[in-house]
Amino acid sequence: MTISSIRRFSACAFALGAAFDAAAADHLTITATHDLAIARPAETIAVPWKSVNDALPHAGIQHIVVKDAAGRVLPHQVTNVAPQAKDPQRNGVAYGELLFQHDFAPGEKSATFTVEKTDAVVAPFPTRVSARIVPERLDDFAWENDKLAHRTYGPALAAPAPPGSDKEVLRTSGLDIWFKRVPYPIVDRWYNIGHDHYHHDEGEGIDMYNVGTTLGAGGTGIWAGGKLYSGINFTAWKVLANGPVRAIFELTYDGWDAAGTRVSEVKRFTVDAGRYFDRIDSTFTFAGTAPLQAAVGLNKAPADKGEDGKATFTQDAAGKALVQWVAQKKNGDFGVAVIVPSAGEPAFGADGNNAFMLAPVTSGRPLRYYVGAAWTRAGDIASAAQWRRTVADEAARAAAPVRVALSTQ
Repeated sequence: MTISSIRRFSACAFALGAAFDAAAADHLTITATHDLAIARPAETIAVPWKSVNDALPHAGIQHIVVKDAAGRVLPHQVTNVAPQAKDPQRNGVAYGELLFQHDFAPGEKSATFTVEKTDAVVAPFPTRVSARIVPERLDDFAWENDKLAHRTYGPALAAPAPPGSDKEVLRTSGLDIWFKRVPYPIVDRWYNIGHDHYHHDEGEGIDMYNVGTTLGAGGTGIWAGGKLYSGINFTAWKVLANGPVRAIFELTYDGWDAAGTRVSEVKRFTVDAGRYFDRIDSTFTFAGTAPLQAAVGLNKAPADKGEDGKATFTQDAAGKALVQWVAQKKNGDFGVAVIVPSAGEPAFGADGNNAFMLAPVTSGRPLRYYVGAAWTRAGDIASAAQWRRTVADEAARAAAPVRVALSTQ
């Protein structure tokens, strides 16, 4: 993957300033602006590393600091897009982007930061995001930030059970949610304590979301002739970045039949710290130039067993979002949503198991969408109305990305 491909997926629109006077610069000034009146917590600011290197030649990722306008040092991350690259001149040829975050307060539409070299070694910052294959649990792939955890299912889970074994078999491309009530990482601990424990809330949260053979929370398929055609378990994975600010990974789904058309898919996930929503770029590949209708969906009945769950949906045409709220008897309520900014005039659909949004897709061109969830016991979202407002704000943020300008003056 090239540096240009990473730029294509950046959340920010880059407005680069005047040419840098590299020899004279002792710091790089970054100004981030946007046009919304709402708060934008945990906004990730992304700057091409080439621009950092042009301003601060031979800057090492372990010898820079990022500061806000008050002089506070911010956690930062530099993505590595070419791990095998050699760089004897320390030109940063392997690096993609410098990432850090800012909490925009309501009405705050501009913020300024500086990047400086330092002789001291800057230790890695504590990570708030992670993504990994889980070979100890039948090739699950799991990811999390400080708000939520998720998983989906690999080829080992889809494989038939050997005769006489009690191996679980599940064939689905649906996406799962693990609801957290703590900000620290829980994925490794939950896999360690095992199935019989993480299906109960023992203080850190709970795996109570029902996926089965549905799309789960943000799975995809092709809608054709009034029927949903979706793939099964992923067959390949690749981690591209892994914290402390952002994790990026890809999952590959082998071809499946969609009403006579063979379709395959690669999903690229972008998971940021402090956010309820992940960004997903799904690239479908199929023969022909005519577009297909992709479905981005939610399980209609995701409540846990014994909860007598009652799910309601809101079709938010203005926000291009499908919003779900699930009321339960014992383990708290939760919301889930998908946002499809490129849907044009939003179209909604459903089958027996899933509700979904529809968007045309062309072979080889990614469809960008967002998937999020929140749980009342986590403490931030207490009602369906508050969840709808949160989704509307996220949709507004997706439609109005932060702009970044750079200067060495």
